[in-house]
Amino acid sequence: MPLSDDEFARLFAFRVGLLQFLRFSENAAARAGVTRGQYQLILAVRGLGGSPSVREVAEALSLRHHSAVGLIDRAFDAGLVRRIADEHDHRVVRLKLTANGARLVERLATEHMEELKHFAPLVQAANANGNRKS
Repeated sequence: MPLSDDEFARLFAFRVGLLQFLRFSENAAARAGVTRGQYQLILAVRGLGGSPSVREVAEALSLRHHSAVGLIDRAFDAGLVRRIADEHDHRVVRLKLTANGARLVERLATEHMEELKHFAPLVQAANANGNRKS
């Protein structure tokens, strides 16, 4: 069943809103003095909980291992994360937020959650009649 004009309009509005949210996110990170990637990294470390491995973070961010390592190196140099050896397998490197990284991710995540309140209606509108049969 083809999409209606209304469904196309809702999908387009959702896409525009998504791009605006991503632009907001990039600007918020820049105002805080970090890159978009560094914010995504510290959010992943906090969101995954505990002390995620480099591999887990790379998978969560859809990055290749070597790209994740480069991002982690830059975040380490910025004082956002620290590396710790896995207590059971010393080949595995785990990540922890520094106090600075924890404060920063808390502040930025709070800003992002507030911004998402404006984005939520677009998600709901895009999903209206989401149970349509194909």
